[in-house]
Amino acid sequence: MNTVVRKIGNSEGVILPKELLNAMNLKAGDSVLIVQDGDELRLRRVEDTADEFERKMAVARARMKKYEKVYRALAK
Repeated sequence: MNTVVRKIGNSEGVILPKELLNAMNLKAGDSVLIVQDGDELRLRRVEDTADEFERKMAVARARMKKYEKVYRALAK
């Protein structure tokens, strides 16, 4: 399956064919990971589970608490 790197706004990107999106059960807004393997690029779906989201939020809350004074000073 061939495609072309295209100008998209100020960036460049690749448009994935609808058939591929359907086959991989991907839709707009889904996260993918790009892996470089030598001269190949591979796309992998990133499944952000509820547990993963909660883990990330716990890290964010801990950092916000640790650096609360800095964030308040920066917010002024």
